[in-house]
Amino acid sequence: MQLLSVRILFSLLLLPGVALFATDAEDRAVFIRDHYSKFEARIPARDGTHLYTTIYTPNWEGGPWPIIMIRTPYSAGPYGADKYKAWLGPNPELEKDGYIFVFQDVRGRYMSEGKFRNMTPHKSDLKTNESTDTYDTIDWLVKNLPNNNNKVAQWGVSYPGFYTAAGMIDSHPSLVLASPQAPIADWFWDDMHHNGAFCLNLAFNFFSSFGVARPEPTTERVERFEHGTPDGYQFFMDLGPLSNVNKNYFNGEIDFWNQFIEHPNYDDFWQSRNILPHLRNVNCAVLTVVGHYDAEDLYGPWNIYKEVEKNNKQTNNRVVVGPWSHGAWVRRDGDRLGDSYFGQKSGPWYNEHVLTPTFRHHLKGGPAPKLPEALIFETGANRWRQFDQWPPKGIETRDLYLAAADGLSWEKPTTKTGYSEFVSDPGNPVPNTATIGTSWGRDFMAEDQRFASRRPDVLVFQSEVLTEDVTIAGPIDVDLWVSTDKTAADWIVKVVDVYPGGEPALKLPGEMDEDGEQKEIERGHAQILIRYEAIRGRFRNSFEKPEPFEPGKPTKVSLRLMDVLHNFQRGHRIMIQVQSSFFPFIDRNPQNYVDNIFKAEEKDFTKATHRVYFDKKHPSKLRVGILTDKF
Repeated sequence: MQLLSVRILFSLLLLPGVALFATDAEDRAVFIRDHYSKFEARIPARDGTHLYTTIYTPNWEGGPWPIIMIRTPYSAGPYGADKYKAWLGPNPELEKDGYIFVFQDVRGRYMSEGKFRNMTPHKSDLKTNESTDTYDTIDWLVKNLPNNNNKVAQWGVSYPGFYTAAGMIDSHPSLVLASPQAPIADWFWDDMHHNGAFCLNLAFNFFSSFGVARPEPTTERVERFEHGTPDGYQFFMDLGPLSNVNKNYFNGEIDFWNQFIEHPNYDDFWQSRNILPHLRNVNCAVLTVVGHYDAEDLYGPWNIYKEVEKNNKQTNNRVVVGPWSHGAWVRRDGDRLGDSYFGQKSGPWYNEHVLTPTFRHHLKGGPAPKLPEALIFETGANRWRQFDQWPPKGIETRDLYLAAADGLSWEKPTTKTGYSEFVSDPGNPVPNTATIGTSWGRDFMAEDQRFASRRPDVLVFQSEVLTEDVTIAGPIDVDLWVSTDKTAADWIVKVVDVYPGGEPALKLPGEMDEDGEQKEIERGHAQILIRYEAIRGRFRNSFEKPEPFEPGKPTKVSLRLMDVLHNFQRGHRIMIQVQSSFFPFIDRNPQNYVDNIFKAEEKDFTKATHRVYFDKKHPSKLRVGILTDKF
């Protein structure tokens, strides 16, 4: 394997110019091979650990070049100086511009030395973390790569977004821009849990391959788990209690799964992996990017943006939120998702008008893009909105109450009694999607909810027909008054946009069915999911110290639904759905309280009758921000 020789690194054949590139994936790969030279390095961290790094530099005349870097646990390969990536930057336009592109295997992954730690604690008994590894890497790059301009940007989507966020803490002076995109912040709220409710199919599928031990550096990938069926709902039902995972599949060999078992509560193990308290001394510009419909990482981006804003007043800190699933702005048009259509190709628009000019400005001195503090896509109205702050000025906080007769009201209930009840059966949990599949999916985040609302174990509350548009902006805080005749329960709350019955079918531009006709989505009485959230009820008072419910006792359960910007149009209705299962995205709750659900047995699972109250003493409600300005 060819390793980097510092002073002869760029003895390159200079090319006279750069041809126009094609956006086609194959032509993009050809362009990269023709116009970039690849080198490999082992960059020393301060403790002597060497981090495997691949470097692609423009081989045409010009420069000095700025550096764009990704640090990743998902492989900096392909490995070998003669093997090239098919893409280098967030989009082909940046590859055409000319940057030095750097990819690095994080400590303990693939070809880097050291021990890998999931969500590396920022503070520990070690003298290194992801911030120091990033600092040491940038320091080496700017001092050793010929023809660089001493300016570095770091970016990454999902787990690489976490490394980007960690890398901007105590920023290296040469780091001028960090763009954490769909970044993880805290696995008790991102990816692996939602308010302590365990994300079963995501965690199982992810760690079945990613969690396999790597005792020595390797270029080999672990094969993905084969479920033996396309039906994930059935697979995870057949799995039974979580205690069967090691017994039947993992055999105790997936270390982080074993950590799930030993740390079911929000103890020091999880708290140490929360990046949010450490987002200080961020001395570079920050562009956080997230999709409204990210099934994996909504908590992380919103809270990373807010923490940077709160603790780094000097920082040029901006957030962009589009109508996207996880990372879709990199690889999809962003014009539709699930049963929602957004009226424009938001992904290419973002790349052209936001991301590319932002990188050019900070790295090459190009004109500053005219970006607001918060650039948010307003779903429902299907338009981009600009705000000087987030949550925006000019919002009116109002309470929306669950009401009798399956209603919603802006008025507080006055009745002495009022509740709805349902039977929750772990043997027949409410599915999180109508789609058959084994992955955790993305379309369900914008899916028509009629498959769920017609079940007897899903409570439905809806407003009267709206006589004027209502735009909800910011987070949604929920107070549910509930009870159960057992001792444990999960609670899932969904905000849904209900279309009128006479809504015409939506024609999909450029999409044809098997008969050559333009595809359509039926919209009459559609119930489109806008936002949902789950909480494991045992954590209603403390995530560190769970407690059972007292059977039959009305109890308040509070949770926050992540920020939205959605326009409920005149003629529509606002709907709230409440349920106690969301399977297999969330694992089944036994409903008999056990100290550790990961160790529950089949005998612990039981049917339970749950109630949701909406009377004067127990007013279940959603607190929402209503955008009062007219646009």
